[in-house]
Amino acid sequence: MTDPMDEQLTPAPLRKVPSRMLSLVATHADRLVTEGLAGADARKWHYAALMALRASGPVSQAELSRITGIYRSDLVAVINELTERGHVERAPDPADRRRNVITITDQGRRHLERLQRLMAELQDDFLAPLSGPEREQFTDFLARLLAHHSRLRRA
Repeated sequence: MTDPMDEQLTPAPLRKVPSRMLSLVATHADRLVTEGLAGADARKWHYAALMALRASGPVSQAELSRITGIYRSDLVAVINELTERGHVERAPDPADRRRNVITITDQGRRHLERLQRLMAELQDDFLAPLSGPEREQFTDFLARLLAHHSRLRRA
């Protein structure tokens, strides 16, 4: 099977279409992260959930879904996996027994530290052709695009 990321196989006119190039680069980034995290017995949604929990503190499943962008139905499986591994705890909310509150454990924090080191290496691999300032600028551009389109979706 041919690799659409190969410059030789992507016609020059398509290399001038930013959305097409971004899609191809995103596919490559996703593959790199998925494979890298699999080597650490983790998935990208594990990383996202643990990062969100560390930043926000204990939250309901619904709030964790909103923060991470993980669909609620998919988040249940993520929380189940993280709970089985001792990385999070799920407990009924004392204020509303119908809700569950998710909390990162000490073991989860240690696991997240390992994942953060791995993600830093993966990001270095992904952004290898860019200098430090270019990496910052590229990330800023992506953040601006995401913020713009997120605002449009909410409007």
